[in-house]
Amino acid sequence: MSETSVTGAGALRVEKAGPLATLQDAGRFGVRRMGVTQGGPADLHAFAWANYLLANAWGAAALEITLGGLTLIAERDLRLALGGADLSATLNGEPLTPWQAFTLRKGQRLAFGIPRAGVRAYLAVPGGFKGSSMLGSLACVTREGLGGHAGAGTPLAEGESLRVDADAVAGVSPGDERTVPMQERLDYLAPAVLGLIPGAQIADFTGPSLFRAFHAEWRVDARADRMGVRLTGPRLECRLASMISEGIALGAVQVPPDGQPIALLNDRQTVGGYPRLGTLTPLGCARLAQCQPGQAVRLTPVALGAAQSDYRRFLTALQA
Repeated sequence: MSETSVTGAGALRVEKAGPLATLQDAGRFGVRRMGVTQGGPADLHAFAWANYLLANAWGAAALEITLGGLTLIAERDLRLALGGADLSATLNGEPLTPWQAFTLRKGQRLAFGIPRAGVRAYLAVPGGFKGSSMLGSLACVTREGLGGHAGAGTPLAEGESLRVDADAVAGVSPGDERTVPMQERLDYLAPAVLGLIPGAQIADFTGPSLFRAFHAEWRVDARADRMGVRLTGPRLECRLASMISEGIALGAVQVPPDGQPIALLNDRQTVGGYPRLGTLTPLGCARLAQCQPGQAVRLTPVALGAAQSDYRRFLTALQA
């Protein structure tokens, strides 16, 4: 395995770790043939806009904070940017809303509490956080023990520190940042409509099942993590009795024998043998990653060309 050691200067010390905070860059690609998954931000949309606020390059490593509970102490003056979920963040006790850059002075405390809207927040720093690169990426995948701030695929723990490029953080002033357009600040409390590109074994599902798949309201199950999200609702039926395992793409929607769909996300397995309705779009995956248990979700079919156009619009907005 190709590996680079952790570099950079200490910047943020973990006072309280919370349930899950991991370092993520754009992801680990070109290795699924070896059984290694991609990792990367569960919400690519929020991750990208947090980096945009500080004019970071695409894929710069940011901290993905899941369900809050994290407290960080600044070890130096920093400009930071926060995007994604509202996790009741405070800066030295004062409320801090997402979608903005801010200054954290040495010794000040940045804390994340209970989720108000969404599940995952993204904390960016100029130049990206530093970590140990494994197979060409810093993306932390706990199941595989790869990447992250220490290189072993572990989430942040109490007493550890996040590292940065000292020159990069020193060269950013409050006047250098951009703003996130209002239309990109998603309402995570609203029912989520997820674009799904039909394909794979969709023709093997019964007609009534296909009608229910795209007309019923689904609910996000409590069984949800970075590997996948189970949806509960009407039972879907497939005529296939069995099938040979196939490669699994980001957003693949598998339907196991119980008829309840599972949308597979960044830390998914690389192959699977359940029939699939199709694949969620990248932005559909990002939206699903912010849904809390019990939240309403609807699936809507989209053509491949339309999904590609929507994704290009997203990338173009980041370059504006």
